[in-house]
Amino acid sequence: MTRVAAVDCGTNSTRLLVADVVDGATVWRDRDAITTRLGQGVDHDGRLHPGAIARTAEVVGGYAARWRALGCARVAVVATSAVRDVADRAAFYEAIEDVSGVRPEVLDGDEEAALAFEGAVTGVDPARPALVLDIGGGSTELILGHDRPQACESRQIGSVRLTERLLPGDPPSQGALAAAARVIDGELADVAHRLDPSLARSLVAVAGTATTLAALHLGLAAYDPHAIHAAVLSRGAVARLLAELGGSTAARIAGLGPVAPGREDVLTAGALILERVMAWGGFEEVVVSERDLLDGLCRALAAAG
Repeated sequence: MTRVAAVDCGTNSTRLLVADVVDGATVWRDRDAITTRLGQGVDHDGRLHPGAIARTAEVVGGYAARWRALGCARVAVVATSAVRDVADRAAFYEAIEDVSGVRPEVLDGDEEAALAFEGAVTGVDPARPALVLDIGGGSTELILGHDRPQACESRQIGSVRLTERLLPGDPPSQGALAAAARVIDGELADVAHRLDPSLARSLVAVAGTATTLAALHLGLAAYDPHAIHAAVLSRGAVARLLAELGGSTAARIAGLGPVAPGREDVLTAGALILERVMAWGGFEEVVVSERDLLDGLCRALAAAG
């Protein structure tokens, strides 16, 4: 058994997983996700804002105290789309290393996709080949594979990026939603030249958009990862959730029990991405996995030892 910790500094949330890796399986010991919006304004400005770096570093510092208390043998801190998209990363690197003692690593799209695939299929045992969908704040990854990724694509259509670029209203207008859908469809049409969704026998979705939609579909009063893991949403259920969210203000969405603070203003965009992917691939249902990139990263950390 090896105890490890992984932190993902994403565009919208900063997440922690402390896990014991036993025979290649991750057993969760501590897990958290806090909205820090590291990617605030990155799509417009092309840089990380000092306030966003400070919010993220504060959370990572708190996580560092937790992984030290739990005696982790190895730790990795990674960043994804928001940090990939900026030229000057020095302030981010320094802030994270100062509070944690760990130098963060920026994953490229292929690395992010491979780790997400490895984590996603754990515990849900989807029909293979499976298409894994990882809707992030800055980018969305699509990964097709059997036991490991065989084709993957990373597209710049994350929930934060799409909201900032195309969905400014509260709630967004039907015209804005239709325009955003066309942008997503255009990206997916390009993906189809390199990744054929018809080869997939199942769709597995990971990350905060999918898990929150599953919680809403299940009618949960509060977020419960054990109830959410392996939940199945039909295409009709996703369409109904999108219609409800698309007509709601951020304040109303924030009042829904399982919606984490800081997700209320970007959940509609995430739901739209999921709905368009299901239409593009002809998927009648999606399996939601609570295990994702962090589980894959923990397994990689243990294997590296």
